[in-house]
Amino acid sequence: MLAAWLMALGLTLGLGGCGYNEFQRLDEEVKASWSEVLNQYQRRADLVPNLVATVKGEANFEQETLTRVIEARAKATSIQVSPETLDNPEAFNRFQQAQGELSGALSRLLVVSENYPNLKANQGFQDLRVQLEGTENRITVARNKYIGAVQQYNVLARSFPTNLTGKMFGYQPKPNFSVANEAAISTPPKVDFGASR
Repeated sequence: MLAAWLMALGLTLGLGGCGYNEFQRLDEEVKASWSEVLNQYQRRADLVPNLVATVKGEANFEQETLTRVIEARAKATSIQVSPETLDNPEAFNRFQQAQGELSGALSRLLVVSENYPNLKANQGFQDLRVQLEGTENRITVARNKYIGAVQQYNVLARSFPTNLTGKMFGYQPKPNFSVANEAAISTPPKVDFGASR
């Protein structure tokens, strides 16, 4: 009995020193940060129907633009997200891609709306636009917090000797947000200074 108790005590102290508790703490931090990201994406998705309804009031507004927004919202909200999504890079990428498509469609909607003076003068539309811009900022803040939490977790999961604890208990590095067109945005633009003459 005493030997079993001492063995359990030794195991507990050993797990505490090898990063097990830190994995628990950082895993919870990643999950909490992810919940905030989802909360902000949901806030944006909730704004879209009101925005679309307000824009539909403009008689000649581009139907294709509205259709893209509606379809992108439907796709973004149809993806089932769970805590397991954080451990599945493919599911995470599908989610990220769907949210990116909605961001692009909303950006296009706001750009096109500049061509409609009645819409620009509509106070309801302006209020929704401000709310949407604020939500996009909140999404950026939440994503940045999530990126930081994942970075801390992944450093622990990849560092020695805590990587051994991670492997023993199944703590794999988590996927993080990335830029869809990384190659395109990392290529500097070509400028021909002689062409302006």
